[in-house]
Amino acid sequence: MNPNTQQTSAPIRVMIVDDHPTMLWGLEKLISGEQPRMEVIGTASNAEEAFTHIRNVVPDVVLLDLDLDGQNGLDMLPGLLVNPATRVLILTGERQQSVLDQAVQKGARGILHKNASANQVLKAIEKTYEGEMWLDRSTLGRVFSEFRVSRGAEKSDPDAELRASLTSRERKIIQVIVEGQGASNNDLAERLFISPHTLRNHLTSIYSKLNLGNRLELYVYAVKHQL
Repeated sequence: MNPNTQQTSAPIRVMIVDDHPTMLWGLEKLISGEQPRMEVIGTASNAEEAFTHIRNVVPDVVLLDLDLDGQNGLDMLPGLLVNPATRVLILTGERQQSVLDQAVQKGARGILHKNASANQVLKAIEKTYEGEMWLDRSTLGRVFSEFRVSRGAEKSDPDAELRASLTSRERKIIQVIVEGQGASNNDLAERLFISPHTLRNHLTSIYSKLNLGNRLELYVYAVKHQL
């Protein structure tokens, strides 16, 4: 465990879903080695095992492979996200961008390739748990483009009243998020001269007012409506 890493009051509860025994074993050893900051609360090699765990425990982060011995991990995402407290981080060897974009559109908070370093895996788990996204800018841009095309036919603006409820401070926060794109919450808070805790409180209020669930949705919404 890195002594400079701030410890949370409770460990980050991680579930690993991967059909490769060696990968599953290695990830479990890696994450368990971070106790008490993180703990593995379940492992699964297929959808059936994963859903059994989900019914019994609520992981904070699910580390999910997209190819599970012929089963498509994309199809599992709705079932893994039944509890809003759970976030999914994709760890995959898949290189087809359209598949990875679909994973994000279906609710995944981040994408990691299996050649990622141990430190990258641990950092991605931590950032995903904190509500941030682990996505490169090209993925973010493609997902936004898909969103814009799918909504392009809409002529009315039923959300005008929702946007009107935003305070000037909340609008400033949204502006900084758009300008910062993939910046961390700590970086954004520093730019706004507020604490990360205060920023999270503002984001919770913004999400509630706009009926959004996370920073990716807020980014897409803000660009679409030129906030």
